[in-house]
Amino acid sequence: MAETVFAPALEGMKHVKSEQGDMLTKPFLEVCKQILPVIDKFGAAMALVKSDIGGNITRLENKYLSDPAQFNHLYSMVQVEIEAKTAKSSSSCTNGLLWLTRAMDFLVELFRNLVDHPDWTMSQACTDSYSKTLKKWHGWLASSSFTIAMKLAPDRNKFMDVIGGKGDINADIEKFCTTFPPLLEENHKFLASVGLDELKAS
Repeated sequence: MAETVFAPALEGMKHVKSEQGDMLTKPFLEVCKQILPVIDKFGAAMALVKSDIGGNITRLENKYLSDPAQFNHLYSMVQVEIEAKTAKSSSSCTNGLLWLTRAMDFLVELFRNLVDHPDWTMSQACTDSYSKTLKKWHGWLASSSFTIAMKLAPDRNKFMDVIGGKGDINADIEKFCTTFPPLLEENHKFLASVGLDELKAS
């Protein structure tokens, strides 16, 4: 079967939950990692997003590797930080998980726009998804950098050709936009339940 760049992430999503329904750290981070090659295809426009996502994945992964048994479940690292009263620190894993989830919300929204609005330019699709997701959490500086970066967005048709490979790109994007959001929503719900879903960027 011909594959698109989304294929590895879609496959990975099947393994994110344990049999008991718990979110597992390593599979969740693997899915997020599988999305990095997709972001690469945006070139300079997404350099900021990519380094942000990459940094948060590394932070969470290092914590997981420090004790895979203890941190097998994604939320266990947040629980540990809540007990240690370090969850709100900007370098915490809690903060890493929150921003990783928000960045993924942005990407889901962006890909949804590309499927739902075939007449939009890439820049329009990016700006709309940014205003629906990340913008309210960003300060002026982050917001301005983002707006400037979006002007470097690649040509939409070229981009779709590149990420499509030989597979059915629209079908895979649809799948991605229906399968991934419930997992992200679960992260938000968990962070909200412990009062940590409102942290803003400095």
